[in-house]
Amino acid sequence: MKSRDIDLEITDDFRSIVLDNRVLLDVRAPVEFEKGAFPLSVNIPLLDDEQRRLVGIRYKEAGNAFAVELGKKLMANGVKEERAQAWKTFMEENPEAYLYCFRGGQRSQISQMWLHEIGIDRPRLKGGYKAFRAYLMEESERISKSATKLILGGRTGSGKTVLLLTLDNAIDLEGLAHHRGSSFGRHVTAQPTQISFEDALAYKLIQHEAAEHKELVVEHESHNIGRIYMPTQVFHNLREGKLIVLETPMQERVETTFYEYVTQALPEYEEVYKEDALEKWFEDAVSSLSRVQKRLGSELFIELNKLMAQAFEKHQKDADASEHKIWIELLLEKYYDPMYDYQLEKSKIDVVFRGNAEEVKAFIKAY
Repeated sequence: MKSRDIDLEITDDFRSIVLDNRVLLDVRAPVEFEKGAFPLSVNIPLLDDEQRRLVGIRYKEAGNAFAVELGKKLMANGVKEERAQAWKTFMEENPEAYLYCFRGGQRSQISQMWLHEIGIDRPRLKGGYKAFRAYLMEESERISKSATKLILGGRTGSGKTVLLLTLDNAIDLEGLAHHRGSSFGRHVTAQPTQISFEDALAYKLIQHEAAEHKELVVEHESHNIGRIYMPTQVFHNLREGKLIVLETPMQERVETTFYEYVTQALPEYEEVYKEDALEKWFEDAVSSLSRVQKRLGSELFIELNKLMAQAFEKHQKDADASEHKIWIELLLEKYYDPMYDYQLEKSKIDVVFRGNAEEVKAFIKAY
């Protein structure tokens, strides 16, 4: 029996997928999945990258019928059964999952049919990845425009992210981008792809709206967070709010920055680089400093380099990381503070409140 003779369920209720945090089976080729994917999606492809390439060539040269015929040949000798078994196992572990390919066409239909043949019926996404992503991008622009925004600002190390994570009505943009948002903010593990970041942000915006929060709180970010950039219209929409400035004493900021960039970062390096973790961390720290050398000026750059080397030597020799606080304080005072103060002075966003963490949190809750 052919797939067109069977009523295979399709759905375009994309909003419920987001609100239910539904797991999705992505049957696209790995190369497609790696460019970007939806949250909670798992890639078990119908065709691997090479098979997809061969079928694509046949399609261009001879048309759809011949491409389908080649696909069948590539699925011979137990390959079809292997694919179907992998999907069956996945669906048994995730009984509410839906599946999709790029456009909701032949690949997801074939996958859905093979699952049907072994007793599993699950919906596929109407229009596939392309339609769902279009929906997410449209919703991102709409919700970021319509929401009442409160923008949390403050100098580097003020503890903005820590405060955001205590609020139910906030979205942590740096968390979604997997970056701490400064020149030294890179994690050991890679940032998501641009597409995956955009999809994840859309999920958060839709879920925020559904929760009926009065305000949306986001951090005062630049257009770029590491190598990730905010979609232009969404970025401008999120800047159309009121600015709240978190004011934190220098010593607290030094401790916060030290914790994030040293104490918290080193275990990440140890997981990846094992016994070479400290050396690799220092190498990356020096590299981060070099990237802003022109903005620092030669005198400050040389001084910071010297202090970093001294702190690293102490850290390596005595397992004492405390001297890193010396260069961190100088970097905050001479580089980050003047830069942030200048940006705040030039900003067109209205400042409606300034205060410490407790005062800021109380203001946001009462707004």
